[in-house]
Amino acid sequence: MGRLIAHRLLATIPVLLLVTAGVFALLHLTPGDPIDAMMAESVDATAKDALRRELGLDRPIPVQYAAWMGRLLRGDLGRSIRNGEPVIENVSRRIRPSLELALLAMAISLTIAFPVAIASAVHHNTGVDRLGTTFALFGICMPNFLLALLLIFLFGVTLRWLPISGYVDPLEEGWAGVRSLVLPAVTLGLALAAVVTRTLRSSLLDALAEDYVRTARAKGLAESHVIRRHVLKNALIPVVTVLGLQLGTLIGGAVITEYVFALPGVGRLVVDAVFARDYPLVQGVILLIAVGFIASNLLVDVLYGWIDPRIRLR
Repeated sequence: MGRLIAHRLLATIPVLLLVTAGVFALLHLTPGDPIDAMMAESVDATAKDALRRELGLDRPIPVQYAAWMGRLLRGDLGRSIRNGEPVIENVSRRIRPSLELALLAMAISLTIAFPVAIASAVHHNTGVDRLGTTFALFGICMPNFLLALLLIFLFGVTLRWLPISGYVDPLEEGWAGVRSLVLPAVTLGLALAAVVTRTLRSSLLDALAEDYVRTARAKGLAESHVIRRHVLKNALIPVVTVLGLQLGTLIGGAVITEYVFALPGVGRLVVDAVFARDYPLVQGVILLIAVGFIASNLLVDVLYGWIDPRIRLR
């Protein structure tokens, strides 16, 4: 397992280099100038040129990239062009809401997906299965922004059970903080639950057709024991893959959901930075999102080894 993890970590180095180079190039090739975005049109061109030289934006793109990589190797992600604060401080203020939202959405999705998928697979081609399949299809087809608006109208405007926007830290305010995250977490969790339900149902149906399941049933084991001890664990690998990818996406920031519910997360931060042409901030956030994806995929690899010990030997 240690060799597998080391191999995965070494493989991430070229991935990070490609991500940083690609994002850097795309940002600088996109029309627009951060200095023009910061200053009014009436500001003298000489002042703009002076600020551009001060920030190093007048140098060739390869030189700017080399300078940024040099700072990155020293652990410095640079400073935001808009407010002059270090990028890491900007991100650290926004990462907690996104992380809390991601974990709550993941918990909601697993709570819904596993019972629905197991019931659909066990009662294959029955009314229960059709209901589960309909739920999965509905969750996949429903756009996040539309589901968010429907939830706001029902639970926020009509019933007045939950706040419709804003963020309160659950670690500081407790239940009030959890209530502020319920609607956005349900919005993301239902979509993820639909994907996990379809994946787990298909994997369970394949596992239920295996010979070892028929043998377990022939031994007289209870159906719940067969599902829990023999079928479910062997059906988890595709689900773990999906969850790893989705966790990286959720931590990176669900942009539309954060905008609809006015959450101060990483998704809103990177979009605002793109509109402001804040190059250091966009590059820093994208790099941290890439690291989040790599960490989630590494966790998936470790879980593979726990689910199927044969993978540890590869």
